Amino acid sequence: MIWTIPNILTIVRLLAAPGVAIMFLYFNRLHADWFALILFVSAAITDWFDGFLARTLKQETKFGTMLDPIADKAMVVIALLIIVGYSSMSPWLVLPATLIIFREVFVSGLREYLGKEAQALQVTLLAKWKTTAQMIAIATLFSQGIFEHHFKLSLVELEATGRTIEEAELSWALLGMIWSGHLGLWLLWGAALLTLVTGWDYFQKALPLLKEKT
Repeated sequence: MIWTIPNILTIVRLLAAPGVAIMFLYFNRLHADWFALILFVSAAITDWFDGFLARTLKQETKFGTMLDPIADKAMVVIALLIIVGYSSMSPWLVLPATLIIFREVFVSGLREYLGKEAQALQVTLLAKWKTTAQMIAIATLFSQGIFEHHFKLSLVELEATGRTIEEAELSWALLGMIWSGHLGLWLLWGAALLTLVTGWDYFQKALPLLKEKT
């Protein structure tokens, strides 16, 4: 049965992936960042919740097993593209984002090529931690965009009232922007390293299946 509650949650998460990008087409930056953050965090929660429900209700299906990692990858890749495109820290984010996207494409291609033999590439506990690290890093970087725009608005207000711009350095928006930006960057690098480790692990497991038969 395809239309189980866990599968419906997975489908919603898959549809939410392009929804994150659409936020930036129809709303200004501050509202877009807020909506994207809420949508992304909500989707990340369903990632845990649908798996929990599938096991608890004994509603694990092949359809859900197939779609779940696709929804995860779609959310991560689309969110990373948005963050790199819009964040003021994008030069520092390009490399870890590239490593993550490269690994996801590589492993997906590997599974597609192996077909039925791809069952040997079962999702590991480390791979689940990798996905969690990616989700937390991306959510933190979305929050950095929110703090950044509040900071810019505070600068405009300070200039309009004739006060010195230096006063803004004490604002909560500046502190939030700095801390969330640096934390998000380090988390993304950590997620990228976990991504590479799990990708290498999958490749090693796949090597015996890729050898030419003699």
